[in-house]
Amino acid sequence: MAIRVREERAADHAAVARIHEDAFGRPNEARLVAALRRVASPQISLVAEHDGSPLGHVFFSPVTVSGGRGARRAIALAPVGVLPERQNQGIGSQLIRAGLEACRALGEPLVFVLGHAAYYPRFGFEPASRYGISSEYGSGPSFMVQELEPGGLAGCTGLVRYHPEFAKAGS
Repeated sequence: MAIRVREERAADHAAVARIHEDAFGRPNEARLVAALRRVASPQISLVAEHDGSPLGHVFFSPVTVSGGRGARRAIALAPVGVLPERQNQGIGSQLIRAGLEACRALGEPLVFVLGHAAYYPRFGFEPASRYGISSEYGSGPSFMVQELEPGGLAGCTGLVRYHPEFAKAGS
């Protein structure tokens, strides 16, 4: 099955909402994506499709890291979702890899993710706690970081704050 990853278009919004609602079994992530589309900048929003049908979606939005050398910019991956009947076929992996490349192209120094500690290391993520970085949504092995540009983590410590829309969406 040939999967194509591309930028999300306005015509995809309803399908993307359904993807997240089905993947997570609740509306929170779909509401989050809808809210972030309106206010987050920069943002990366990618869709995986087969024969013109969206099967998965990933979103990246800005975060700040406060501490160390003051506030620093970064970007976070959240959420990523794939239709349940299409999971475990590599679609999420394709979305994440394409999204990380798009983040590099934007010149983002770091990307954070709060997710499954056994899944995300395959993409180059490692526990942020190794660098003295925590998140307002938790720390531990599930809160991870990836350096996208050499030296991006140098002197970076402190608390990662997500866009206020995360709290509003209840994610």
